[in-house]
Amino acid sequence: MTGKTYSGQPDRGGVVNSATGRRSAPARRIRDILRARIRSGVYGNRPLPSETQLAADFATSRNIVRDALALLRDEGMVDRVPGAGTFVVADKAVQGLDRLRGLAETFDTGSDRVLNTVLLAEVVPATPMVAERLELEPETPVVALERLRCLDGVPLSLDASYLTADVGAPLLELDLTGCDVFRLLEAELGLPLGSAAISIEAVAADPTVAGLLAVRPGSPLLLMERLTYTDSGRPIDLEYVRYRGDRFSLSGRLHRAPVTPNRGVTEPLERI
Repeated sequence: MTGKTYSGQPDRGGVVNSATGRRSAPARRIRDILRARIRSGVYGNRPLPSETQLAADFATSRNIVRDALALLRDEGMVDRVPGAGTFVVADKAVQGLDRLRGLAETFDTGSDRVLNTVLLAEVVPATPMVAERLELEPETPVVALERLRCLDGVPLSLDASYLTADVGAPLLELDLTGCDVFRLLEAELGLPLGSAAISIEAVAADPTVAGLLAVRPGSPLLLMERLTYTDSGRPIDLEYVRYRGDRFSLSGRLHRAPVTPNRGVTEPLERI
């Protein structure tokens, strides 16, 4: 006997040796399968099958199924109603990365699903970082917009935008509550948009953002930085969009670059 204690933490080989660790892998696998079923609408408004039924379906124990459901609850995807069962809390809104589209352009189908609460709309001096991204001199006036965006009445994202003054100032005279900025720029101002550079990272909600998005402080968010260019290549709109992690996901299709033997991809990797 070596007296070695297994704490549930990975050893030097990255293997978890505790009973909990051994059980977590199948629980995560079942969690992933159930998540995929939920997103595809398999359960709809009906409760998920019982733990006993799921255990039979997956040929596993109820303890593992219970762990899988707990993981889904931690993600905010399901909730247990005593005496009624486990239900899907809400479907995630999915926005594609294949086209440059605003939120309302993606989800509105003539039913005003997306509504905006304008928290800030004013001219401010550009900070050094904003000025650099928009290719302006520091302190140059820019238009700052902050909007709380709701989908089907539920807070989905908090958008902070900085637009060059010549582009943003006319927006201050328009209705920003029910239309995307992209749509207004093109339809109302006749400004064709071309492309956008984006970066996405996971962040935690601070107390102020959490209050606006109706989540707990520290809840996971997706933070997207998006710099939008006109069709002539001029940067005009720098955005920081914080999406609720339990209500939103991004999807897209990635294409593999040509590969040469022993050298990997032939195109250099660039940071977006």
